[in-house]
Amino acid sequence: MAKFRGKVGYGVSVENPEAPGVFVDRITEVEYTGNVVRNTTKNVPGESLNDDISVENSISIIADGFAVGHFMKIKYVEWAGVRWSVTSVEPQRPRLILNLGSVYNGPTP
Repeated sequence: MAKFRGKVGYGVSVENPEAPGVFVDRITEVEYTGNVVRNTTKNVPGESLNDDISVENSISIIADGFAVGHFMKIKYVEWAGVRWSVTSVEPQRPRLILNLGSVYNGPTP
């Protein structure tokens, strides 16, 4: 089992001060350690010339109080130099299992 050390991005909805009534995600990154439980990739046919890259990885992190209280706000995991979107989170105290999908293209800190 491979070791993991990287950042997890949490998104909290806040009102945009420049556009009242419009909410945007404010991203907070926290560094965690854990294990890469599953490590697979696949090419997904897309509308572009090249296939999109997607992973079906699962990363198990050692959850602190912040992670346990905010796991539903996890947006991405930075792993192997890329931010990957988190498709689902499975709480298994004292860990969280993060299932990854495609490359994350949303807001960053």
